[in-house]
Amino acid sequence: MPKRNNARPKEGALSNYWLGLLSIGFVAATLTYLLAWRIHLMALVDVVWTAGLGIAAIVYLANMAEPTLRSYAVLAVLLIWSGRLSTYLIRNRVLSGKEDPRYAYLTAHWGNNARRNYYPLFLLQVLLVALFMSPVSIAMTAIEAPWGLFDWFGIAIALCALLGEHVADRQLANFRAAAANQGQVCQQGLWRYSRHPNYFFEWLHWWAYVAFAVHSSQWAFTLLGPACIYLFLRYLTGVPHAERSSLLSRGTAYKHYQLTTNTFFPWKPSQPDQH
Repeated sequence: MPKRNNARPKEGALSNYWLGLLSIGFVAATLTYLLAWRIHLMALVDVVWTAGLGIAAIVYLANMAEPTLRSYAVLAVLLIWSGRLSTYLIRNRVLSGKEDPRYAYLTAHWGNNARRNYYPLFLLQVLLVALFMSPVSIAMTAIEAPWGLFDWFGIAIALCALLGEHVADRQLANFRAAAANQGQVCQQGLWRYSRHPNYFFEWLHWWAYVAFAVHSSQWAFTLLGPACIYLFLRYLTGVPHAERSSLLSRGTAYKHYQLTTNTFFPWKPSQPDQH
């Protein structure tokens, strides 16, 4: 029987791929950092990893000897995610000229050290691209079983995550666009069941690669995706900064929202303790 290695990267290409990813990534991150500082818009840092991950996935597939249907499906899922999020960030942050509240806070907090401190943050995005390419690459090269039920499950997860995040973003944007809602807390639609439904669906997206790679001998490593994104969003880069910003801008109304609505995972609202 022929060896089943048709979906593996070309010989010698794998080590060169990761080396090239880091080298080119650091140059791109440095140039983006210089541009961000020049236009005073540090939110560009998020575009480095969202767009960078899409580009990295394309290059990875190009280095595969004979990509499979699953390889192309994984790439399509990743590119749709990358394209949607990158476009959202560019449209709502870069082109609008509105700094992300997280980075406005960091700039004020760091003061005179902001320029020095932001550069490592931009370089960190390259390491994040490499980290999250790990589960994506395993899913791309999973050839232990033909296309089947779990692959369709991966597609379903990806579509659900994409739709959920899009709906959450639109609901929040429409709420904020209404003049009568200025200073109020959005508790409509998905925001009634989670204070951060956009982050929840972002986390859900990374389970798609687990489904694609379920038959691979390396499938356990794909759990790095949902595990790391949950850690970052829930405890580091997402929820803490968003909550701080909302408390500063909405005060008591947001405190009440915290008492009645789950932080991350959607669930029915509860009644605040009256005692």
